[in-house]
Amino acid sequence: MRKSIIPLITILLTGLCSYAQIEIKLYNNGAEENNGIIEKEELHGTSWVTNVTEARMYAYFAPKDINTGTAVLICPGGGYGGLAVEHEGSMVASWLNSIGISAFVLYYRMPNFHSEIPLKDAQTAIELIRSNSAKWSIDTIRVGILGFSAGGHLASVVGTCFDKENRPDFMVLIYPVIMMTLGDGTCRNLLGENPTDQQLKKFSTNLQVSKTTPPTFIVAAIDDDVVSIEHSYKFYQALQEQHILSEILAFQSGGHSFGMKKRGLETDNWTEILHSWLKKNKWAAE
Repeated sequence: MRKSIIPLITILLTGLCSYAQIEIKLYNNGAEENNGIIEKEELHGTSWVTNVTEARMYAYFAPKDINTGTAVLICPGGGYGGLAVEHEGSMVASWLNSIGISAFVLYYRMPNFHSEIPLKDAQTAIELIRSNSAKWSIDTIRVGILGFSAGGHLASVVGTCFDKENRPDFMVLIYPVIMMTLGDGTCRNLLGENPTDQQLKKFSTNLQVSKTTPPTFIVAAIDDDVVSIEHSYKFYQALQEQHILSEILAFQSGGHSFGMKKRGLETDNWTEILHSWLKKNKWAAE
């Protein structure tokens, strides 16, 4: 178990969302390891953040009158080269609040070939949520993780590689990267140009599913030409083989990176179907 962590908290107002946020730094005195990025963190428009070197999360607490005690750590995607913090971050947090779930948008450090860094950040974030559960009106056995694309990969790593303190109680994976493939940009950003067979196996999370992997809901589109739906199918198959409570929602069309974007496509409805699954398992309000 890691040493006790006392978060440094700052109240912020942001243009990304009309709600107040709380910024929570994951490491008060800075992280022990360095990802080697020397460029300054940069926000491009309102949605895309690059060169993340300071790990933190932004808290959005559910309204008291509908708070279920459930919390979800959100991992935005970006190929491990950046973070799509709006349509795969703050907008998702606001939606979760509307169904009684507190949300935490994770700004995990870019790996820059340091493969363990994003995992450490996500695990630390879950530990922080649980250690502050009383103060934040969160139930310690109702802490889930949700990720998009590379953030979905990170979520799946967290859900297949954990200690007692940082195991998520459920996972939601949206068009996730699951298998590490040589030549793929996400794999390269995480593992470098010449990963070992051991690294490729460790971070191909369909190979790491076990009987203790948490319940999982997967969303993807069949016509995704960035991350093949085969990634989602492989993970779902592994879950089924271990008899893990799981569902997969495969849309005919929608492509990649739809997140919370409304485009008049069938993927616009993924939140409604996810809401039904969360309600069925008593993690969300009506």
